[in-house]
Amino acid sequence: MTLDMTQTDDIPGLMSDIGKRAKSAAATLGFASAGQKQTALENAAAALWDARDDILAANAQDMEFGRDKGLSDAMMDRLLLDEDRIKAMMDSLRSIAAQDDPVGKVLTEWDQPSGLNIQRVRTPLGVIGVIYESRPNVTADAGALCLKAGNAVILRGGSESFHSSRAIHQALQQGMRSADLPADAIQLVPTRDRAAVSEMLTMTDYIDVIVPRGGKGLVGLVQREARVPVFAHLEGIVHIYIDEHADPEKVLKIVLNAKTRRTGICGSAECLLIHEKVARTIGKGVIKALLDAGVEVRAGEGLSDIEGTISAKDDDWGREYLDMIIAAKTVPDIDGAIEHIRTYGSNHTDCIITEDDATATKFMTRLDSAILMHNASTQFADGGEFGMGAEIGIATGKMHARGPVGAEQLTSFKYLVRGNGAVRS
Repeated sequence: MTLDMTQTDDIPGLMSDIGKRAKSAAATLGFASAGQKQTALENAAAALWDARDDILAANAQDMEFGRDKGLSDAMMDRLLLDEDRIKAMMDSLRSIAAQDDPVGKVLTEWDQPSGLNIQRVRTPLGVIGVIYESRPNVTADAGALCLKAGNAVILRGGSESFHSSRAIHQALQQGMRSADLPADAIQLVPTRDRAAVSEMLTMTDYIDVIVPRGGKGLVGLVQREARVPVFAHLEGIVHIYIDEHADPEKVLKIVLNAKTRRTGICGSAECLLIHEKVARTIGKGVIKALLDAGVEVRAGEGLSDIEGTISAKDDDWGREYLDMIIAAKTVPDIDGAIEHIRTYGSNHTDCIITEDDATATKFMTRLDSAILMHNASTQFADGGEFGMGAEIGIATGKMHARGPVGAEQLTSFKYLVRGNGAVRS
């Protein structure tokens, strides 16, 4: 039975209970059939849509909380739900449901001279802890992806999205029960108390991996204090380099979309690097277009005299604004752009706009960001746009998972070794 301990003073007891039930559920979910998981997700999608009025009412409470807390416009946009966004969540659940089940998939197989047949197959990680801020849709995406990969999940959403996440979570559990799967496989921490986060970070007996999804402060806290392995989703300090061989029309379309479509997501462009040879042509044009769109341009070397910009300061480089603000400067060539990105980037997503394939190849070979793009908006840095249905985050580290973390990335592997009386000499 799920404990309703929203106001509890016993956070260690609450989290221990959640952990025990998650571990027990993971043992069952690990061998659940593909059909059961698909049914659970399809029914959860239907339940989510049926409950949209309740979800919108819950979200209205969260929006009021956010306004009282003084959240920025970008953060409020992250928090906001409407029918279109609920429909997008429903569509993501259905998309994940329709994907091939990764669990049990044979990655490779070979025979040994000893007579052994060896297979490496995908297997669930176990119990995943997801700690996230603001965006209530993460509740649906993370719950669904963990389920698809056969993992139990403990969700700890931000205090701002407390009511929205609870309403979404109820739909997910309804889907689990409809498929005769343990509802404890998807649990939501029922308290805003930050002590719950500290407990999660040390629950090595119950949690196999932690996925933090949020700003630099949250991710830094998790990386410093976690005793459980971490898939880090660091801030998106996203750069776009405009090469001397860029197409002016593509530049305008890509840069405006990358900055203004949704400023509060990690794929939003935060820094513009412009080849000095096109600073007075393509560069000036795109900066004027950004200014006309209401973007504050903090201009550095080679661009600060453009009317309407403000002078960039040292701390404007390597900064995630998540707002209608962008830093911009000229660089002498692609090597200058690469050097700047290596110095100030976060290994999340970086883009080059050029018609020169050799230059694009150099950019994409010599940089080591999780996602590198050529002539495409950085707003595509999203698991859904990669065909994963959704993502649990974009991992910027290099161990295990990197880039958009979908269902496959939430699995490990094991070896199945078969013989026919084989013995070792």
